[in-house]
Amino acid sequence: MNETTPRVFIAATRQNDGKTTSSLGLLSALQEVYPRIGYIKPVGQRFVRIDEQKVDEDSVLMDRVYRLNCPLVDMSPIAVEPDFTRKYLQSSNNDVLVKRIQKAFDRVAWEKDFVLCEGTGHAGVGSVFDLSNAQVAKVLKAKVILVTQGGIGRPIDEVSLNQAVFQREGVEIIGVILNKVHIDKRDYVTEFARKGLKRKGLELLGVIPHQRLLCNPTLESIQEELSAELLNEQGRLHNLVEDVVVGAMGASNARGFFQEGVLIITPGDREDIVIAASPFTEDQPHPPLAGIVLTGNIRPSKHVLELIRSMPFPVLLARDDSYQVASKVHDLTVKIRPNDTQKILLVRDMIAKHVDVNRIVTLLQENA
Repeated sequence: MNETTPRVFIAATRQNDGKTTSSLGLLSALQEVYPRIGYIKPVGQRFVRIDEQKVDEDSVLMDRVYRLNCPLVDMSPIAVEPDFTRKYLQSSNNDVLVKRIQKAFDRVAWEKDFVLCEGTGHAGVGSVFDLSNAQVAKVLKAKVILVTQGGIGRPIDEVSLNQAVFQREGVEIIGVILNKVHIDKRDYVTEFARKGLKRKGLELLGVIPHQRLLCNPTLESIQEELSAELLNEQGRLHNLVEDVVVGAMGASNARGFFQEGVLIITPGDREDIVIAASPFTEDQPHPPLAGIVLTGNIRPSKHVLELIRSMPFPVLLARDDSYQVASKVHDLTVKIRPNDTQKILLVRDMIAKHVDVNRIVTLLQENA
């Protein structure tokens, strides 16, 4: 396997701590030092089908944003399907999987100045099939950056747990990035987290402030989560949802919630609320709502459907009732998508401002 191309492995202390967000921003920042950069997510758990191949969705994101000129199938060599673990425990073909990762890395690293490797969750994820993040980092001979959520006590506790797993595999952690730190606590957290990590022999490489925008889902992601039907073709599925209102009130009271960024969830037979929203769609520079979800699989009347087709924001029809829809929207894991231009620009800016990329490059070059 290629052992000469510089590389780094991005891991996290928990799922959804900001590993992919950090990887997305670091790719851009590292391109200032290494113009030809590659990316690989050796073990992926959320995948999409592209040309009959199962490819991790984060690999698709990186490829579409940065045009990395890497074989997409090699950027995502192992896709963990629902029955993957059972099949592995029956056959225990670890050598085959390890060689697949190594060969994929060689192809991704071909004619590249640097390769960013992204893990899946915490250090122990994948242990059941002998490919934990720590084991994969060892296979790739990569040093690790750990991403964890902002704070002091719990993040350092979780970093210590992960550090032990990586140390057991002989993998070096070069530092930690704290993500989603409240802006008003940033200086305080930075000072004491740096002291706490230093006691563990680790450097604080960056403190990224919390940005609500990155937590806001788009109507497109909500539509996919609900398997909902889009009732108007010109609806703006990239609208961001900043607030959710369940329309259980009368139309006159509902008008008070008609604001940009608001998603209205209401039963499909509450046509009064839909009609109340229609006057707000004429000659507006910005749509007054992010969108509407009609629930209970109740299709509006022909007259109301005509109004809906003229609305400049998405109107979805979902099978679930209003409570189920609201719960799913609330629990939705927000992932950055290739067409989330505003979020991608924000991520690039945050990493450039708040992560010491030059220090990362120096630490990777030491004892390389």
